[in-house]
Amino acid sequence: MKRGEVVGIIGRNGAGKSTLLKILSRITTPTEGTVEVHGRIGSLLEVGTGFHPELSGRENIYLSGSILGMKRTEIDAKFDEIVKFAEMEKFLDTPVKRYSSGMYVRLAFAVAAHLEPEILIIDEVLAVGDAAFQKKCLGKMGDVARGGRTVLFVSHNMAAISSLCKNAILLEKGEIKDFGKTSAIIDKYLTYQNYPDELIMDLSSPDIRKNSLDTSIFLWREISVKNSGNSLSSSIKLGEPFTINIRGHFSQSMEPDAQVSLGFGMTSPLGGPVFNSHKNMKGCDAGDINITISFRENFLAPGIYQIDLGANGPKIVDWIPEAYTITIEPITVDGLPAPINCGGLMIHPCQWFFAGTAGDLLH
Repeated sequence: MKRGEVVGIIGRNGAGKSTLLKILSRITTPTEGTVEVHGRIGSLLEVGTGFHPELSGRENIYLSGSILGMKRTEIDAKFDEIVKFAEMEKFLDTPVKRYSSGMYVRLAFAVAAHLEPEILIIDEVLAVGDAAFQKKCLGKMGDVARGGRTVLFVSHNMAAISSLCKNAILLEKGEIKDFGKTSAIIDKYLTYQNYPDELIMDLSSPDIRKNSLDTSIFLWREISVKNSGNSLSSSIKLGEPFTINIRGHFSQSMEPDAQVSLGFGMTSPLGGPVFNSHKNMKGCDAGDINITISFRENFLAPGIYQIDLGANGPKIVDWIPEAYTITIEPITVDGLPAPINCGGLMIHPCQWFFAGTAGDLLH
């Protein structure tokens, strides 16, 4: 990597992206080989790491700066800018253990980006924040790179990777599968991950839920998709009904009034949201929960889509991006593609009324 370069790192869940960043950040020691780093590193990896939970936001800003080797006067000069960017003035003197995941990410990113490391390493953790703050962070990363500092960016959002990174690395099972221009690497990634290796995806690996804050109460176990014939399949025909089948596990019973929100989202090939859905539950007992989500009408246009899973509640944040990949296959009617794909992510059934020139309506 060259100074001032922004490089994206992409790959399927479990490919080794987070492990690589931990090695570069000197959190994890490599089992073999060496890493040469020239410059001061600032990292934002999993939610819950990097700050001392008992210390306040204010104290953690100074702690992070000290770890980076900065003097107190240097941190003082950046302090107001950090607080303003994070929009956390009211909670500066609150211990970070009481922060929500979104609050934590806001402050952690502000600290990592403003304390002027020569190398900034950002994991998918930004996806926990709200959309407006994500946009703000992406703009800041661009500013960091233009200032001559190097950025390593891991994300499942291909649109963000495409807009920020000139070059990208594709990881597969801990090895570099390819490196080059971002557009070419994204094309290869989307083609490579078109179909899941397993039709029933095991979600039990801790590496898969690297952005989770606390899974001691609930975690996602597995996910699969069935077609209209009730057969396991990751490929669904245009307009074909299908179901998403998910298994989760409550490791302990919740208090009668305690609530948890379980949900999923569908994202487009470039990472843009298509739609999401969730259900709120309360007083859940310990044990497995099996969820079937039915798409009796399938309006998705042909293409490759990702299913993301999320769980939010008291001490629960189990968020898994790209838990499953589903492909909507085009169909033909009378030898012609139907319907004609003019762009967009949905093909919605509308009523058409014709008047004037006579003709036969085929489909």
